Amino acid sequence: MKKRIGQVAEVKMGFPFRTRLEPDPAGEIAVIQMKDIDATNLLHAEDLIRVRMPDYKESHLVKKGDLLFRSRGLTNTVSLATVDLPHAVLAAPMMLIRVKTDIIMPAYLQWFLNLSTTQATLAKQAEGTSVRMISKATLDALEVPVPPLVRQKEIVELANLATQEERLTQELLRQRKRLVEGILLACAFGQPQRKGH
Repeated sequence: MKKRIGQVAEVKMGFPFRTRLEPDPAGEIAVIQMKDIDATNLLHAEDLIRVRMPDYKESHLVKKGDLLFRSRGLTNTVSLATVDLPHAVLAAPMMLIRVKTDIIMPAYLQWFLNLSTTQATLAKQAEGTSVRMISKATLDALEVPVPPLVRQKEIVELANLATQEERLTQELLRQRKRLVEGILLACAFGQPQRKGH
């Protein structure tokens, strides 16, 4: 079974801040920007700036299970809000995707949107020349396969294991590089040992 994203989720533009964000540690609202999501699509909620925003509405607030979509730039990948983010809003040009049916898991939709084949499809439909952007209409119309929930869960678990393996492999390579560099630096700058000492 295939569904358009607009059939299974509500897609909303991020909050359009009209002026430059002025950080205020005492502000009641945390703001999620594209820079708060790393290359592996993890949201770093601890780095969010806070602002005063007296005119916000409940509908603007990000909830656990919401997908945070990069609508602008070279990659149009998605981050998943895996924890409750009390009083946090998503800033435009990002888009918020909120699943509105129980036939699809948010984590499965995230996996599908981040697939290289899906990313290639979105790239072909990006608008603009200097700054490429995915429109809300394009996202709404994108078709997603919807297998049974049991299969979705299996796909998500396997994808998470693959991602975890990739992260561990990269960390292992970084640590190995540091170790080798340390040994080579010791060889280069270390004092040669004299015989008999």
